[in-house]
Amino acid sequence: MNGQTFYNDLLLFSFSLAVIVFIALFFLSAPYGRHVRKGWGPAIRNKLAWVVMEAPSPLLFAASFLIGNNRGIVPWVFLALWEAHYIHRAFIYPFSLRGDRKFPILVISFGFIFNLMNAYLNGHYIFSLSTQYTTKWLTDPRFIAGLTLFVAGYLINRSADGILRSLRAPGETGYKIPQKGFYRWISCPNYFGEIVVWSGWALATWSLPGLAFAVWTIANLAPRARSNHLWYRQTFPDYPPERKALLPGLW
Repeated sequence: MNGQTFYNDLLLFSFSLAVIVFIALFFLSAPYGRHVRKGWGPAIRNKLAWVVMEAPSPLLFAASFLIGNNRGIVPWVFLALWEAHYIHRAFIYPFSLRGDRKFPILVISFGFIFNLMNAYLNGHYIFSLSTQYTTKWLTDPRFIAGLTLFVAGYLINRSADGILRSLRAPGETGYKIPQKGFYRWISCPNYFGEIVVWSGWALATWSLPGLAFAVWTIANLAPRARSNHLWYRQTFPDYPPERKALLPGLW
């Protein structure tokens, strides 16, 4: 098997596995955060867990850039966008978490492997395989629309994380009903923002690995949003009845 065959097979595997994960997560909530429970083996503290799980994305993507041969302005823009998200996600966000919940090593392992696969697929394509990312791509409607979505989703995601964090004083561990920002309409604007981010990435890169990442994001976060929404309704009798799970006014 040559390198291109391996890459193509891994990309196909990524799409196929996303479908399986999407279906499975509607029946089984991943056991971390508010859904943490016993029976999933050894666990470690959530701050370390997030670093270990997310670090492969910024590191391997940067390595793909360093060893690749596409160094024009457009690949530089994609590098900046990816690293802006993942440096925060891997090395800043974990230390902003309030509380000290445990995170199963099994779930961390799945996330670690996915991030390795995803960073390789996207990084190798952009920095070694792609041919369309000339300077003209900066004025292409697909790039402009995708970049707009990426930035909008990034801001929604960061704002939602900040609102959740502000609900807890230092040392508090319980849950409260968020009321500000997009939380007025949906239970999981942090997930909504992340889906918008990687949908924008898929559009801006106009690539199969970019699309695979968007599909994976939806497959992972849409069922999670439903689980969180149901948890809110079961936990808080006064939870706003008009609030949807993920899509304002729809679902």
